[in-house]
Amino acid sequence: MDLVMAGLEPQAFWAAMAVTLFAGFVKGAVGFAMPLIMVSAFSAFLPAEVALAGLILPTLITNMSQAFRQGHAAAIGSARQYWRFLAGTVAFILLSAQLFEHIPRMAYLLLLGVPVTAFAALQLSGLPLALPLRHRKGAEWGLGVIGGLYGGVSGIWGPPLLVYLLSIGAPKVEAVRVQGVVFLIGAAALLMAHLGTGIASPERLAFSAALVVPAMLGMQFGYKIQDRLDQALFRRWTQALLVLTGLNLVRQALF
Repeated sequence: MDLVMAGLEPQAFWAAMAVTLFAGFVKGAVGFAMPLIMVSAFSAFLPAEVALAGLILPTLITNMSQAFRQGHAAAIGSARQYWRFLAGTVAFILLSAQLFEHIPRMAYLLLLGVPVTAFAALQLSGLPLALPLRHRKGAEWGLGVIGGLYGGVSGIWGPPLLVYLLSIGAPKVEAVRVQGVVFLIGAAALLMAHLGTGIASPERLAFSAALVVPAMLGMQFGYKIQDRLDQALFRRWTQALLVLTGLNLVRQALF
């Protein structure tokens, strides 16, 4: 048991397991927010390095389930369709991971939390807000790069993708599958990057592996909710959750 606890007190370890169970449930229901919830909660009682390493394997395994839920052919098709977003995300996760110890936490939390909260809140209020995607290729590259920049230092690269999918009005099943594909490849890149930085040490990866169990359990319950949501309700849940996660990022930065 000591091997998977990464030197943590039992209370902290079991709190991390509970947080991951809830994060898995939310991810199963709406397709995202696992790293956001885990990072937000973990920051209250775990060292930053342990928190970042802890989310790597649950993110990798749950996104494998999500990406391939409709089969390999559908997942490969999504990867081909959104290859620009994927390329930008992966390249900049690998680059920004090297800066983990040099970027002030307040800076990246505010720079991510404020625009995401504003965008999602305006959409939730009924304003027909969408990114100008006449030049869709440029938007994919740009948002992929932004996601990668945040992903390497925080383990969070979902909000830019969610902004993009909301802007193009992607159907529920496609949106969830695309998130799984992008997050899966991004999680693999994050693991490779932090094997190099030393953050993904054997002890921390053992802790991360333990968190896979509650993550997958929660996700199976979440799938049952997702299957019952129609497109309009799914979109509103996504917008509302983006607002809450964005506000929480701002809260962490300021307090």
